[in-house]
Amino acid sequence: MKADHVLLVGFGAPEKVEDVRAFLAKVAEGRAIPEERLSEVEHHYAVIGGSPYNRHALEFKRHLEEDLRERGLTLPVYLGMRNWHPFMGNTLTEIASKGHCAGIGVILSVQRSISSCARYKDDVAQAKKSAGAEGVDYAFLPPWYDHPYFIEAQTDLIRKLLGEKKQTVEETHFLFTVHSIPVDMAKACDLCDYREEFNETARLTAERLGAPSWSQAYQSRSGSPRQPWLEPDILDEIKRLVSEGKRKIVVVPAGFLFDNAEVLFDLDVEAGDLARSLGIGYHRAPTVMGHPLMRKLFADLIQKTAASDKQFLQR
Repeated sequence: MKADHVLLVGFGAPEKVEDVRAFLAKVAEGRAIPEERLSEVEHHYAVIGGSPYNRHALEFKRHLEEDLRERGLTLPVYLGMRNWHPFMGNTLTEIASKGHCAGIGVILSVQRSISSCARYKDDVAQAKKSAGAEGVDYAFLPPWYDHPYFIEAQTDLIRKLLGEKKQTVEETHFLFTVHSIPVDMAKACDLCDYREEFNETARLTAERLGAPSWSQAYQSRSGSPRQPWLEPDILDEIKRLVSEGKRKIVVVPAGFLFDNAEVLFDLDVEAGDLARSLGIGYHRAPTVMGHPLMRKLFADLIQKTAASDKQFLQR
């Protein structure tokens, strides 16, 4: 069985402030969200003017389709979101209506965990049922958190930022960050190790940069304060670095492909305001998906997967 389409699987995000509550209700899956938290998140989106995540994902979809066509792969590319339009169920309905039966699944997450990998696959399986598309089979791309193209793309963007700021690698501390998750969740995945994948992403990038000073932190935790999440929190890590005498910090959003609320508010506004209040130089490296090497990375992986029958026969 040969692949006949590509399915991009994303988180989704509200583009307007008035959509934030409906979006959070979908994310929470029926769990009650305190009014204080709802108002807080609405404020975040108001400050950044809505999330550009969906726009970037759609742009990537168009570019990927073009790149595949240039390689002789006439595979239509579809986008399905977990928590916002276009919802996964609607996308699977469209896919089934076109008569597709074998797709290559591309999860738009870097490091893998239950929330950033397994749940996406579960969502696809559930959407297949609700859309009457049980006959559509998927082979998902292998992990790429340590892929040379990803590491080089991230490194290149950091170098360009340093050039713009007239700052050297040697005088800069690089702070790599990914979304925090509950400690229990990080331990529960049998097929992946979120922390170890993050460690490897950071290590390889720092090594490629030749960075003498770097560390890692987690950001954007939510939920009950009684539940332990992965640490250190980025704000605590910035304070620690300043106490140790670091004066120039570049934050690298190593777990984010596109700009979203966690990047634009949590890093640019919240962490940025803290750094400025502490009197240090603070810059945030761009997210990687706009780099040409990322398009090459995904096109290569899709092409290799499309050339293999075995991956579909095993599923």
